[in-house]
Amino acid sequence: QEKLMHQISDEVVALVAKYGGLMWGEHGKGFRSEYGPAFFGESLFAELRRIKGAFDPGNKMNPGKICTPIDSDDELVKVSDPKRATLDRTIPVAFKETFKPAMDCNGNGLCFNYDTTSPMCPSSKITRDRRHSPKGRAGLIREWLRLLANQGVDHQALMNGQYKTSWLTRWQNTRADIEDFSHEVLEAMNGCLACKSCSSQCPVKVDVPEFRARFLNVYYQRYLRPLKHHLVANVESLTPLMAKLPKVSNALMNNGLAKSLLEKVAGYVDAPPLSVPTLTERSAEVMQTFDLAELEQLDAEQRENHVLIVQDPFTSYYDAEVVTDFGHLIRALGKTPVLLPFKPNGKTLHVTGFLDKFARTATDTAAFLNQVAGLNIPMVGVDAPLVLCYRDEYKALGAARGDFVVQTVHEWLATLPDSTWQSGDATSDAPVMALFAHCTEKTALPKTEQIWQDLFARVGQKTDIVKVGCCGMAGNYGHEAVNKANSLGIYEMSWQQAVARYQPQQIMASGYSCRSQVNRIDEFKPKHPLQVLLQCLTKRT
Repeated sequence: QEKLMHQISDEVVALVAKYGGLMWGEHGKGFRSEYGPAFFGESLFAELRRIKGAFDPGNKMNPGKICTPIDSDDELVKVSDPKRATLDRTIPVAFKETFKPAMDCNGNGLCFNYDTTSPMCPSSKITRDRRHSPKGRAGLIREWLRLLANQGVDHQALMNGQYKTSWLTRWQNTRADIEDFSHEVLEAMNGCLACKSCSSQCPVKVDVPEFRARFLNVYYQRYLRPLKHHLVANVESLTPLMAKLPKVSNALMNNGLAKSLLEKVAGYVDAPPLSVPTLTERSAEVMQTFDLAELEQLDAEQRENHVLIVQDPFTSYYDAEVVTDFGHLIRALGKTPVLLPFKPNGKTLHVTGFLDKFARTATDTAAFLNQVAGLNIPMVGVDAPLVLCYRDEYKALGAARGDFVVQTVHEWLATLPDSTWQSGDATSDAPVMALFAHCTEKTALPKTEQIWQDLFARVGQKTDIVKVGCCGMAGNYGHEAVNKANSLGIYEMSWQQAVARYQPQQIMASGYSCRSQVNRIDEFKPKHPLQVLLQCLTKRT
């Protein structure tokens, strides 16, 4: 087939030349380069080579493409030369299917975008290292898969964890200076913020966090996981326990000695304090306690006037005021808020590659949410990235995922009839509010910012949509000591200047991570848009 392709290519070139046409190469791969002399002519092509020789005598820039330096014996790339597919086709189909997002990368390079206000890809922007881009990571994964196949690694056994070694062996492997290409892949994967912008912004939807999780799941069959992985992965089980005594936990976690130990031992920095008072204490008079049997007794009309709040570990335990204010907002809109019991989402397990634990956690939570969905009462989550996990990562559960639907706050608000709102004109003395949307949210749900702006317009509040990239926190990424410098640098690229254009009281941030990052760097905590909407409604009543 490759010989035939070269033959066809030669005949196409001859046909194009016959009619005075031009040759064009897709994505700059350079495989048309061998035809350059025929199209330019020997004299003009020699001039091109002299220019190349003057500016790139070592032939370091795009070697083999367009032309070679005049004094060089290097050759141009040929149509018959090895290509990506030459290596990719040696990867077994089973591996290709499991790591499909990496295999799908077509090299278009949109992820190399330097626009700091574009969400994709923050690690590429801050490092300017192509390994730390979706394209780079996809390429590394493909080479890793090829090497696994060459070593005779069985796909099914690998995915089932049958290559997992004992703790002692993993400890020895971790301490030993083993030459392993997996280490190079790990370095690139560790630089990923798992913001998921690539999964929607890339033209072919290269989902790095998805194949990153699969890689980590395999890598740590042979090597020991760092302590920070266990802390992050188990945040949904540890945090509820710590929240039973929040003041004590905060005192223990946020004193100088504890911070120093946490950084040196676990590589974790700037841990946020738990909310005091807790959500349980705040919500008692605002939200109805969940009682399935009681809710089942409601008729259809009564159910329409209830809203089920789906908890997440971050807002519920570290930003409880936002969840409580959502309860107040629901009441202000004439409905009854019901707080569902906390159920682990599993997002942190997926991010760290604990895929077996994630599957068990997600299956259990999906079963509960499917049962609750039978009430036909809207279920709404406050933090969009956690809500989107139910739609994205939970798809891996297959039939066990069920068909439950959890909406984001703005999605639910947008479903309410016009009669719900007390419309009014914006007052001239009211400050314009500035919306900073979470990058995962606004890339997966492109209408997010416009919906919020429309909602505020209904209550007479002018709102700016602020164009920014990633804030640099991205869940646990910004809390890892090794990532802190890059985290702060990413914030500085777009958020810092944008935040400086407004007064603190004007700024709204829809993401928990974003609010935490602003608080860490600019020392104030923005409000969630729902809190500002509540203020607008309260003023009108």
